[in-house]
Amino acid sequence: MPLWLDMLRTPMAAPETRMLRRRRHLWQLLCIALAASILCLRPLRSLAGNTAGLVCAVLLLAVLLCGIRYFRAKSAADDAWLAGGHGEVER
Repeated sequence: MPLWLDMLRTPMAAPETRMLRRRRHLWQLLCIALAASILCLRPLRSLAGNTAGLVCAVLLLAVLLCGIRYFRAKSAADDAWLAGGHGEVER
């Protein structure tokens, strides 16, 4: 069997747990909130003044921290899954 076909049959990631799903959804929600706050920065400035920039900065920091936590947890789950022999192809 060609290598590329063998790799297509190999699972490359662990099944997503409830905790990982929650972290992923939180990270995605924060990304959307950050994008919306940047797109609506002018109306936010008229409502909140200079603190609108602070809102964007806090959202950016939250996106970074939650992203780091999610991707570390996802990587650890994938490594544990593959180390447990679940990533091997049956022949």
